[in-house]
Amino acid sequence: MKSKEIRDKFLAFFKSKGHRIMPKASLVSHDPTTLFTTAGMQQFKQYYIYPEKAPAPRVVTIQPCLRTKDLEEVGDESHLTFFEMLGNFSFGDYFKEEAILWAWEFLTKELGIEENRISATYFKGKKGLPADKGSLAILKKINGLSKIKGGGFEDNFWSLGLEGSPGGPTVEFYVLPFRNPACGGAEAGDSIEIWNLVFNEYIFDNGAYQPSRFKGVDTGMGLERLAAVLQNKEDVFETDLFWPIIKEIETISGKKYQTNKKEFRIIADHIKAAVFAILDGVLPSNKEAGYVVRRLIRRAIVKMQRLGFSGQFIAQLGGIVFKIKGDRPNRDVLAVLEGEESKFQKVFKTGQKLITQSKSLSSGQLFDLYQTHGFPLELTLEIAKEKGVRVSQSAIEGFNKELTRHRKISRAGVGMFKGGLATTGEAETRLHTATHLLHAALRQVLGEHVTQRGSNITAERLRFDFSHPAKMSPEEIKKVEDLVNEQIKQNLPVTMQEMSLDQAKQAGALGFFESRYGERVKVYSIGHFSKEICGGPHVRSTGELGHFKIIKEESSSAGTRRIKAILNKIRK
Repeated sequence: MKSKEIRDKFLAFFKSKGHRIMPKASLVSHDPTTLFTTAGMQQFKQYYIYPEKAPAPRVVTIQPCLRTKDLEEVGDESHLTFFEMLGNFSFGDYFKEEAILWAWEFLTKELGIEENRISATYFKGKKGLPADKGSLAILKKINGLSKIKGGGFEDNFWSLGLEGSPGGPTVEFYVLPFRNPACGGAEAGDSIEIWNLVFNEYIFDNGAYQPSRFKGVDTGMGLERLAAVLQNKEDVFETDLFWPIIKEIETISGKKYQTNKKEFRIIADHIKAAVFAILDGVLPSNKEAGYVVRRLIRRAIVKMQRLGFSGQFIAQLGGIVFKIKGDRPNRDVLAVLEGEESKFQKVFKTGQKLITQSKSLSSGQLFDLYQTHGFPLELTLEIAKEKGVRVSQSAIEGFNKELTRHRKISRAGVGMFKGGLATTGEAETRLHTATHLLHAALRQVLGEHVTQRGSNITAERLRFDFSHPAKMSPEEIKKVEDLVNEQIKQNLPVTMQEMSLDQAKQAGALGFFESRYGERVKVYSIGHFSKEICGGPHVRSTGELGHFKIIKEESSSAGTRRIKAILNKIRK
C-alpha cells in the first residue's frame, strides 16, 4: 500500500466517524516550549482545557513534525527528524472505547493487517496514579487481540509535565513485521510501535496530576513506520517515502545503500527535514530554528563527503523530495539549499583543518569555528570525535557562555525603539499598527506558513519581511490590500492586555521573536482580526490609519519576501 493510499484511507475512515478534516499546522511552532511542531496535538493543546474553543468536537489531521531530540539516533531503522503523524482527536466528546475500537477496526479492516501480528499495551499504574482498568477491559473484549501487556509511567503515560497541561494514560498498538518468522507469538518488545492513543483525563496542577473536568483523546500514528509495515520493508528508508532519495544518493555517490546504510539514512532524513522546514519559512542561520536547519544541511554534507563525494548535490536531492510529495520543485527552496551548500563547502576544509591540527579544542576555538566558519557546535564535536580530538566539558560550557553573551549584545544593538520603528511619531505609530493588519491578511491569503521575518518603519512607509517561497501574484496583492482596508473601514478597536508568555500563546497570540520576550508580554488585539505579542506603540482604532496601499513586493532573500506599503491620508 503506497503512502498516499494510507493517508487517504486514514482521513476517509475518520471522516466517516464524524471527524472534521483539519489542515496541517506550520512546522514553525507557535508553542513557546518548542521551536518546531513536534506532535499532531500541538496545535490543539488548548482545546483539552477549553473544548468549547475547538473548531469541532472531533478532528483528524496528517501533521508534518520535526524533532531533533533523537538526532543522534537517526541512522538506525526507524528514527527520523522529519515525519508525518496521523492523528484523530476528541475534545470532550468520545473517549476510550470508541478510540480503541476504531483503531483496531482501522488496522485490521481498512489496512488488512493480520490480527495475530498486533499486540497492545496499557498503563498498569505508577507514581500514585491508578491502573487504566477501563482501557484494559476494552482491549480484552476485542476478538483476535491475544497479546496485551501492562506498562509503567515512562511507557504508557503521556504528559508535558508543565503546569496546567493535560495528560493521561495511553494505549499503544504494536505490529510484528511480516518478515519475522515468529509472527504467531509476538511480544510488544519484538514488534514495531505504530499507534499511540493518549487519554487526557488529568491536568498537571501544583506539581500533581488532578482529574480533569473534560476527557480528551489524542492519537498519533507515524506514517513512515506504518508504511514500512504495510510495504513489508526492512526499514522506513526502503518505503516509497524515502527510497527515491536513497537511489539518487547511490547515483550521486557511486556507493550502495546496503554497505553504507547509516550515512545514506542521515543524508536522506536531513535533506527531507530541511526542505519542509524551508518551505515553512525557516531559513538556515545561527539562531534558533534556523540553526537547526543549518545543522541538518551541514551534517548531510559531511556525511556525503564521508562517502567520498565533495561536489554539489543537495538541490538535486531536494528536487527528489518534491517528487515524493507530488509537487513541482520549488526554485526558491532549492536556491536556499544551494546557497547554504556553497557557503559551507567554502569553509569546510579550513574548519576541518583547524579541528584536526589540535589535540584538544578550547572554548575560544569552538566559538571561532561557530562564528567565523559556520560550524554548529554539534558538528564540531562530531568531527572531533571521529578524528580523536579532545573537547572537555568545560570548553563546551565556555562556548555556551560566550554564545549567550554574544546574542545579548546583538539584541541590545538592534535599534532604540521596538517594532522596527525609526522614531515613535504619529505617522510611524499608524504604520506600525498597519503591519499587524498586513501580517494577519498575508496569513489569510497566502497561508499560515507566513511569519514575520523583520520590519522597518519610517514616517513615509512600512517595510515588512515575511516567509513565503514564491513571488506574490497581482491578484494576491490586491486581496491583501482589500482585506487590510476592510478592517480599517470597520474602525476596529485596538486593545492591549498584559499577560504571561504562556497565557499569550494559549490565547492564540502570534509571536516569532521569543528570545526577546520577558516573562510578561503585551498582547495587542485588533478586533477579532489580529492578535500579536508586541511592545510598540499603536493607534486606538483602525479608523485612524487611512487608506492602505502596497507599493512594492519583492524578494528579500531566498524564501523571504518583502512588502513596502504606505498609508494615504483619510479622505473626508
